[in-house]
Amino acid sequence: MSTKSRQGPHQEETLQLGDKRGLWGAFAGLITAVLIAYPLSACIAFATHPQTQRLFGGRLESASAGGFAAFWWVLALGCLALPFLVGFGIARLSGRAVIVMVTIVVLFIIAVVVLGQMFVF
Repeated sequence: MSTKSRQGPHQEETLQLGDKRGLWGAFAGLITAVLIAYPLSACIAFATHPQTQRLFGGRLESASAGGFAAFWWVLALGCLALPFLVGFGIARLSGRAVIVMVTIVVLFIIAVVVLGQMFVF
């Protein structure tokens, strides 16, 4: 009996990586975490030290301290979520999961652009 006949009509097929899908997802998430470690620490440093606002000239320097901190916390949370999203995407890799991940990434990019427009331009 093939795997397609055992699945119900509403179940989606995933990429066949064997029984090690979760390990591949964890590995991809770990590599992503290593790659974003420095930007994550920079985002947290900018969010927690209000004096760093003077490092950014122009309108960002004149923005409110709360808005400046909120902008960097949003970026830090997005960087923190990225390894989990990558690992989950590799482990699941179904059409629905990819759509959810892409939606989250697009919403994050929109939030960053909107906050950047509010405080930079």
